[in-house]
Amino acid sequence: MAKPYEIIDNSGIQTAPLSDRKSKVSREAFGKPWRPGGSYSNFLDFLPDFLAASDLKAVIETVVRAVNNQKPVMWAMGAHVIKVGLNPILIDLMEKGVIRSVSTNGAAIIHDSEIALAGKTSEFVDQSLGSGGFGMARETADFLSKAIKSAEAESMGLGQAVGEAILEDALPYAQDSIFAAGARLGVPMTVHVAMGTDIIHMHPDFDPKAAGAATHRDFLVFANLVSGLSQGVFLNVGSAVVMPEVFLKALSLARNLGNEVGGFTTVNMDFMRHYRPTVNVVNRPTAEGGRGIHLTGHHEIMVPLLAAGVLEGLAAAKADKE
Repeated sequence: MAKPYEIIDNSGIQTAPLSDRKSKVSREAFGKPWRPGGSYSNFLDFLPDFLAASDLKAVIETVVRAVNNQKPVMWAMGAHVIKVGLNPILIDLMEKGVIRSVSTNGAAIIHDSEIALAGKTSEFVDQSLGSGGFGMARETADFLSKAIKSAEAESMGLGQAVGEAILEDALPYAQDSIFAAGARLGVPMTVHVAMGTDIIHMHPDFDPKAAGAATHRDFLVFANLVSGLSQGVFLNVGSAVVMPEVFLKALSLARNLGNEVGGFTTVNMDFMRHYRPTVNVVNRPTAEGGRGIHLTGHHEIMVPLLAAGVLEGLAAAKADKE
């Protein structure tokens, strides 16, 4: 019969007092039970001070500090943010001077324009793709083709042209459009198009030359905004590829031209972590200073939580001054 394997003799181990050991978790950072009738500030205070809860509170505090110090808060996003009903919250933050610019991809002008045109957007692709009907909404293509041509005629960026067109045409639901809000408030709106990704690119009246020129003007506007980002906040919400790539190039261009852009905070918010936002938003831009933060969760939950926390923080700061 085989002999048992030899075991280590642990009788001589050296121990140390628990009180002398450094620990990552302490009861002072525990969460607190909810008390019915409490305020949103109570809710934030009751969160445990660990991991994602700490990061959420850190982003709120950083945005509040940037706004109070007149530093830019740049909001970049994918179109999904519009599709989950967050336009009213973003418009409110723009009106209150929190969001100082909005940058997004080509799909955003489609969904935003359709909301302004008809109060609805986002078709059922699987129901129309088989027949070739996907992306064939007439009013969407006509409106945006006209806006793109006006951008060319007026030497405007694409985002500004779409916002101005929504206001000029007095579209029925213009009050729900973030691009119309940008035009109304003077908040820079930039659109960064990848040719072939958007439904309007299929339509015969679409002018690729005008669209390309307009989106390139928006890149230069965006780079100019990035050149003033020091001590500010850049949030990338739901853009997995386009905006992280555009941000990295704009930052390099701004620094190449002699702008010392540093000490800012970058935040990536999405329901899962992707490679490009991790390296091009959170890690690389802040490698020589500043801070990069991930907030992982669904936009329709996380954005309202963040917005409410920022507004509560700004109100508290104002009350302290008074």
